[in-house]
Amino acid sequence: MMLTDTFGREHNYLRISLTDVCNFRCLYCMPEDVSFMPSNQLMSHEEIKAIATEYVKLGVTKIRLTGGEPLVRKDADKIILSLSKLPIELTLTSNGFLVDKYIEVFKQAGIRSLNISLDTLDANKFFSITKRDNFQLVWNHIKLLIENGFHVKVNVVAMKGINENEINDFVALTKDLPLHIRFIEFMPFNGNHWQGANVLTYKEILEQVESKFSILKLKDEVHDTAKKFTAYNHVGTFAIISTITEPFCAGCNRMRLTADGKMKNCLFSSSESDILSAYRNGDDILPIIKSNLLSKFKERGGQFDEAYFSMKADEMQNRSMVKIGG
Repeated sequence: MMLTDTFGREHNYLRISLTDVCNFRCLYCMPEDVSFMPSNQLMSHEEIKAIATEYVKLGVTKIRLTGGEPLVRKDADKIILSLSKLPIELTLTSNGFLVDKYIEVFKQAGIRSLNISLDTLDANKFFSITKRDNFQLVWNHIKLLIENGFHVKVNVVAMKGINENEINDFVALTKDLPLHIRFIEFMPFNGNHWQGANVLTYKEILEQVESKFSILKLKDEVHDTAKKFTAYNHVGTFAIISTITEPFCAGCNRMRLTADGKMKNCLFSSSESDILSAYRNGDDILPIIKSNLLSKFKERGGQFDEAYFSMKADEMQNRSMVKIGG
């Protein structure tokens, strides 16, 4: 069985947010007046396993755990090990702060690839973005993952006026380190002060890289969100996730579960389906999952079009990034 939307897109990738809590305060993700959900509102680790199992029955073959910061959840190890027993590829997105404490859990769970968020290589700028003085710790943990044989993708939200002058510094890292740098166009969410003028575009990023490096385009798969490249004679790669200027919705195979058990069929969708309440009431959640997917828009949740530069983030009907789980 496979979950298919009205545009014929097959969906086999589920992203599950474990919590809306994070130990960083990144400006593009977390609103200044954020409040966190009470624990009884969140899916328990047993509920996460049970609900994930239903998605697997419908053809899900890959699950990514997100947050907030998934590793701040006290039972994150139980969740990781429990989900690892399903016939899926299991992976995780993290800010890297607690990686050293979970590295053996990752190995035991068969996790081979992790995405680590890091928007700057400058310690002072790191503090200004995250409100935490932890650059060196995160960088050490990225190197620890590499030393332990993990496939490490580094997620860099590219923002004008903040880190646009570091693009080539990140690409330079891939010369000797097997890192996979992914530049992400700055995206609008409630409370993140997004403006179109702050978007460092796919073309602008590529122009910067080409001004310093000889690059080769790599093959993108049908479901890839990132346009992949490598610089000549580099062991790592870099990619650009062009959500704003060149969306990749035609190949989308992703679904999302928020930490409180709401299904979103797109990062930008205004509507949600309450999977957790239905599960707790003993209802069959399969029709709800299917119905949610059939309401999926062709592109970017139906929330914005090519005139994105004039759009106001707080006029969108959506959660803040930390409440969605990325």
